[in-house]
Amino acid sequence: MEQDSQDAELVWNHPRFQNWIEVPKAYQIARRLLSEGLATIDLDLPRYDVLATILRFPGLTQQELADKLLVGRSNLSMLLPDMEKKKFLERREDEADRRLKRLFLTEAGEELARSGLRVHVKLVDHMMAPSSEEECKALGDQMRKIRKHMLDSPSPDW
Repeated sequence: MEQDSQDAELVWNHPRFQNWIEVPKAYQIARRLLSEGLATIDLDLPRYDVLATILRFPGLTQQELADKLLVGRSNLSMLLPDMEKKKFLERREDEADRRLKRLFLTEAGEELARSGLRVHVKLVDHMMAPSSEEECKALGDQMRKIRKHMLDSPSPDW
């Protein structure tokens, strides 16, 4: 039991841990606020992610969409048919490979995606209000550096 207490004390006194823990805390608040904002336009976060990604990258396959969203293809297997049924997106055969279906937004899907983006941008502007342009750029640069490092070497030497 004493070792557990010492380990906990070590973690809470570790400067990198103390600073890093603020990232997931801020992320959780931002995610909650984004969900609340999207609810005002009758949209949830998973559907917004799909719509915004297809808006940016029209013609993705389901696998490419899953890769961009960092989820498994199975996570989309119930979501996409529902969104297609509601006429937000459509799947079209790939001209070069008829086994593939490409995802495209309908007019209604594009309109909803753009409404979601307006909510998202408003939230980002709100979140970043205390930061100068330089601080905002530095934060982005640091997060890109961290993401690249994690992709290049995804786990520490346990």
